[in-house]
Amino acid sequence: QVQLVESGGGSVQAGGSLRHSCAASKYYYCMGWFRQAPGKEHEGVASIRSGITSYAESVKGRFPISKDNAKNTLYLQMNNLKPEDTAMYYCAAASLLPWCTVEVGRLLAPRIDWGQGTQVTVSS
Repeated sequence: QVQLVESGGGSVQAGGSLRHSCAASKYYYCMGWFRQAPGKEHEGVASIRSGITSYAESVKGRFPISKDNAKNTLYLQMNNLKPEDTAMYYCAAASLLPWCTVEVGRLLAPRIDWGQGTQVTVSS
């Protein structure tokens, strides 16, 4: 059974930093992070495909994404956090076949595996 296990998240004041991790039970060609705040749409935050990264404009320069292929683990370093970053964050992953790609922070694929989600709360 495929598993994506997330860790990190939590509560922090504006301007602070947090780090998310997502440990996968297998190798994925494309991985990324989505978030959803109450009353808002599901939003792609940052994603990576074969070493190429993609970011939403709202987090570009603040949330570097990285992937350790030896450990099948994805990371999201969240810096200079803002109250509007408050949301549930989800790890997402897809295999190369049939296809996967990344676009403006979003991971796109016909089949996506999801992590359980972790809450991030940023207070002003």
